[in-house]
Amino acid sequence: MWRGLWTLIARAARGPISPRSCTRQGSGAPAPSSGSTIFALSSGQGRCGIAVIRTSGPSSAHALRSLTAPQDLPPARRACLRQLSDPCSGEPLDRALVLWFPGPQSFTGEDCAEFHVHGGPAVVSGVLQALGSVPGLRPAEAGEFTRRAFAHGKLSLTEVEGLADLIHAETEAQRRQALRQLDGELGHLCHGWAEILTKALAHVEAYIDFGEDDNLEEGVLDQATREVRELEVALGAHLRDARRGQRLRSGAHVVIAGPPNAGKSSLVNLLSRKPVSIVSPEPGTTRDVLETPVDLAGFPALLSDTAGLREGVGPVEQEGVRRAQKRLEQADLILAVLDASDLASQSSCNFLDTVVIPTGARSPNPSGQRLLLVLNKSDLLPSNGPDPNPDLPPHLLLSCLTGQGLDDLLEALKKELAILCGDPSTGPPLLTRARHQHHLQGCLDALGHYKQAKDLALAAEALRVARGHLARLTGGGGTEEVLDIIFRDFCVGK
Repeated sequence: MWRGLWTLIARAARGPISPRSCTRQGSGAPAPSSGSTIFALSSGQGRCGIAVIRTSGPSSAHALRSLTAPQDLPPARRACLRQLSDPCSGEPLDRALVLWFPGPQSFTGEDCAEFHVHGGPAVVSGVLQALGSVPGLRPAEAGEFTRRAFAHGKLSLTEVEGLADLIHAETEAQRRQALRQLDGELGHLCHGWAEILTKALAHVEAYIDFGEDDNLEEGVLDQATREVRELEVALGAHLRDARRGQRLRSGAHVVIAGPPNAGKSSLVNLLSRKPVSIVSPEPGTTRDVLETPVDLAGFPALLSDTAGLREGVGPVEQEGVRRAQKRLEQADLILAVLDASDLASQSSCNFLDTVVIPTGARSPNPSGQRLLLVLNKSDLLPSNGPDPNPDLPPHLLLSCLTGQGLDDLLEALKKELAILCGDPSTGPPLLTRARHQHHLQGCLDALGHYKQAKDLALAAEALRVARGHLARLTGGGGTEEVLDIIFRDFCVGK
């Protein structure tokens, strides 16, 4: 009986999610242009001290010998100084460090070579032309090195996405999150979930095949149901947290709002460290929504400057107020700005009653809209005087003119954005893409069908569908269209 059960476990385990491997284990996707050898400049364009040119494919050894003849290949993974020459004319090109990475112990899993040349445009162009003259070599397409690493099982699809995010990371929080994903944390989590589903599927199929013979231990189906229920709870928790990961990757939407002439444009310029908005003592200067991406205390944010909220005096300003109100509804975090020296004005009171107090009452919800109240122009208040209005909600004092209070504001922004985006250093891995959320939701829906199934065959099929979503999340069974979208974001040479 147990021999049959283990047969079922093996059958259920076909095509599981595989962890990273150092062998030529395939990922389920065909290797692009198998048999060809590609080359490209992998470092940035323009003049630099050192430029890195790499090759990948079966002719990499021939390319390295052709440019360094009559020398032999250098020892694997050790840098050697060599004279590079054009293989056709024999003309010297550069003195460079070369490295040899025999497959499968390389980034792509294929034979690879690297040329660390001087970064002048003429040197780089000469080496690239020399490589293009070697038979069997062709220029790489965008993302082709990484795609070959994926095809040879060196990276899962979530790790590929982590690598792309690391290349494009502009803030400290984005860098930390991308490194965690590149290290395979999300893939390992999905692999563990897939093992739970494999075991549950094996139990269900064992009951289908052997249940009538009374050869199975009691409670086999109950155990499978318990495991599915626990997995549902874990998936639900990650899906409820999905918005934070997407904010961390693309930036939280921070909207600066307030009555006219409160200093909103000055605050935008102060936080972005550049003159984004026009600053004028005339009320109503800003009549449209101005946006700029910024690094706020290590977190990515899209900062929006909006028109002052008041009854517009003309059709253009009225349209600006309408757009500001619409943008407030879309904001993740509202920086509500008031003039500390003019809190008793009608416009300040209306803003407090319609925006600050209603939004502040909802702020304790971590996944909801957040608000920080900033009283600007604190330099106009008496020094060491009392709080301008002790009845106000919690607030920060700031002077955009002198910069006093900016450090406190940045610290408060850091705490608010950590709530909105999540802490990339701790906790479970975040879902940073809509694709991740789609497949986890599909897995959760399939588990719901498992619980509702009246027939064991339908229950087993629901478990297979759930496993399929986890496999596609990390790259198993992914369609070529999805892979094309992911890899086209890479530059040539990566």
